[in-house]
Amino acid sequence: MELQAPRRLELTVTADQAGEKVDTLLHRGLGLSGTVIRRVKWLEDGILLDGVRVHTNCRAAEGQRLSVRVSGGPDRGGLIPVPGPLDIVYEDPDLLVLNKAPGVPCHPGPGHYSDTVGNFIAFYYKKAGIPAGYHPVHRLDRGTSGLLVVAKHPHAQERLKQQLHTPDFRRGYLAVCDGVPEPSAGMVDAPIGPEPGSLMARRVDPQGQRARTRYRVLRTGQGRALVELELETGRTHQIRVHMAHLGCPLTGDFLYGVEDRALIPRPALHSARLSLLHPISGERLSWCLPLPGDMEKLI
Repeated sequence: MELQAPRRLELTVTADQAGEKVDTLLHRGLGLSGTVIRRVKWLEDGILLDGVRVHTNCRAAEGQRLSVRVSGGPDRGGLIPVPGPLDIVYEDPDLLVLNKAPGVPCHPGPGHYSDTVGNFIAFYYKKAGIPAGYHPVHRLDRGTSGLLVVAKHPHAQERLKQQLHTPDFRRGYLAVCDGVPEPSAGMVDAPIGPEPGSLMARRVDPQGQRARTRYRVLRTGQGRALVELELETGRTHQIRVHMAHLGCPLTGDFLYGVEDRALIPRPALHSARLSLLHPISGERLSWCLPLPGDMEKLI
């Protein structure tokens, strides 16, 4: 497979920008951070002015074309490319949106060095000849399915992470819980901190970090409720902890509820809606996924 060209961003210097340093144009004109600039300026074709490599203190003239390479630099992730399930919902030169399968970790870690989303994406890039890296914008718990955003280069990752927990980046979840929350809609505003003695578990803790989850019951059945949730903060296990706090833990949640692998082999949580501003164009993009079959059968 022929390797695709690295992703580049370009700017034509205007009269108002004439005489500015390249560093300033990269910051103000293209929105690159100092971290990204320092990473790319060492590349042979990292920063070009009219096709010629320049230093960041070079001053540009009106009409010159400034071009910067933002992808395809040295791979510092060390991910092992491994084939695996990769359901791509959306792709462009700057980002991927995936429908993550339940049971797949987002990142390598103890016991999971070759079976993660990162490994599968590294394999996909290698096979398709895409000069991109694995730069996750947010994460989903291993058991959670649904929409996940991954940037292809550090600049896109930085821009998208700036949107997290703002109205620009909206995440909607569907969950099935044991019991029916009362009232049927509301806001859980309860700080979350670590569970003493546990490396994994969290709990509602007055001394913890602020955490807010909006919820609404959509329908009920078999002693359970299908709940729509939206995060205003992004704490570890936030939805799972907050639903347990309401007395309605997620069905199948081994940590905060009752595990029953014959019923469902994971906590019943699905990332169903996602909306963001494109990191380069600023365009509003939105996606929606249906409720998975293993959760549908619970109600």
